[in-house]
Amino acid sequence: MGENRELAAAMAELNISQAELARRVNAETQRLTGREGSLTDRDIRRYLSGETTWPQHRQRIGLERVLGRPATELGFSPRSSRARQGHAEDRVHRRTFLAAATGSPVAALAPAPRPRLGQRDADRFHEQYVGLLHVDSRLGGGQRTEVRAVELATRIQSSLVGGGASDRIRRQLHRLASDVMCLAAFAAIDASAPQRARSHLDQALTLASLARDSEAMYRVWDHLMLTFSQRENHAEAAASAEVMKRSSLARREPLYASLGHLRHANALARLHQGAESLRALNLAEKAFGQAGVEQPSGWIAFYGRAEFDALSSYVWTALGEHERAEFCLHRTLAAIPADMVRDTALYTAHLSLFQARQGELELACDTGRRAYGMLLSSSGSQRTTNTLARTRQVIEATGTKASEVTSWIEESRRWT
Repeated sequence: MGENRELAAAMAELNISQAELARRVNAETQRLTGREGSLTDRDIRRYLSGETTWPQHRQRIGLERVLGRPATELGFSPRSSRARQGHAEDRVHRRTFLAAATGSPVAALAPAPRPRLGQRDADRFHEQYVGLLHVDSRLGGGQRTEVRAVELATRIQSSLVGGGASDRIRRQLHRLASDVMCLAAFAAIDASAPQRARSHLDQALTLASLARDSEAMYRVWDHLMLTFSQRENHAEAAASAEVMKRSSLARREPLYASLGHLRHANALARLHQGAESLRALNLAEKAFGQAGVEQPSGWIAFYGRAEFDALSSYVWTALGEHERAEFCLHRTLAAIPADMVRDTALYTAHLSLFQARQGELELACDTGRRAYGMLLSSSGSQRTTNTLARTRQVIEATGTKASEVTSWIEESRRWT
């Protein structure tokens, strides 16, 4: 029995404490089984001291997923020939365990092992990811999109467990798995499920660290900011935005700096720090203007002029400037690409809310009806319906008796 240096090195590489590792492994267990894990930091100390040389099956899967390596590369080894034989059967157990958790066919989660992973495998996984992105932009945060993203990330990670990949391909696949988990997280955010989103982002942060990719890390912090904001924890949202705007990527690329400042402005406005929020908004505008006119590639491509105006509208409304917020959203809706159905519906719903806050009740009702009509029947964009529910609350608070408005109030109750 000796110290498990491999596990200690893997934890040090990701800067994870014993308590944090236990929390993340438990989150993985809950995400895969629906039941929270029971691992504690005391268990992690046993792993590190060598007292426990072969964790239980579910803990091993959680450790492998969090740390991105098979158990045997984390310093663990079966204690007996019988246990080693059981380890050889782990792939079957893992397929059964993951399939039960996701409700997916076994073959979809555990493809036949390959002698060596190459660029063709990475490209194949990337095509599936792009397909999920298209679904998300049309439908929004449905549980189907979220589950399919988790399944894809699981398959990507499973392909790496057996080794057989160059460092370049391994990093590329870790980056892709991080992006896929961010997509799952964003689907949960759009479905107004920030706790689920946070669980996905814990995994995405680990994968981005393993990929050693600054853009992947930036994206995780962006989505973390959104989860904090959705839970009304604006202090943590502001702290996340600080990480974004101070990142090495933001220092190099004005577009990333702009998004970091704009996220920060939004959080500061909700913390009632108006002057600081306006300063951050001005910095976001300045950096956005420095980014140039070329269409950016990768994840940041969503952040064009239409998105800048939409996010600015959130800052203005938090500052009580509803007229300016409405002006920004009109600009957004005039410029947003036609295929971004979910975002168009969301921003139209916010326009309805801004109109209601300015007392334009009949116009707000008409705009809200248009917003709901844009959502496809299978959409899971709870953010949109929640915004329409807030619009109804604002209108109801006026006490109006106008027939068109009262009929819209009753109609909208069926939507939300």
